[in-house]
Amino acid sequence: MMKRVITYGTFDLLHYGHINLLRRAKALGDYLVVALSSDEFNWKEKGKKCYFTYDQRKTLLESIRYVDLVIPETCWDQKARDVHEYHIDVFVIGDDWKGRFDFLKDEGVEVVYLPRTPEVSTTQIKNDLHQPR
Repeated sequence: MMKRVITYGTFDLLHYGHINLLRRAKALGDYLVVALSSDEFNWKEKGKKCYFTYDQRKTLLESIRYVDLVIPETCWDQKARDVHEYHIDVFVIGDDWKGRFDFLKDEGVEVVYLPRTPEVSTTQIKNDLHQPR
């Protein structure tokens, strides 16, 4: 039986930390769904302004071999609905969210918090680009 995995994120300024997360998420199953934060959700709920638009970020994600399907993330509380709609077996997210999504276990889903790639983040990249060399 096919094991389906889902992860969530903004994936702006795609870097090898993102690829690392996607690779490890895909390794937990056979089919990886990525819920990509919409521009509106990023701005209104997360206070983040993206460099790339949703469509551009979606195109980048779809070109990665570990990703099977990209869907929009438009609100915080869609996760329980998504795990049922997409028949998800494993929910994966970075370990900076540890404990926050344990409630999904009640939906019959395995919840995995993956360690971030320590030396890279989009925020760090943005900050480094503003520093004189």
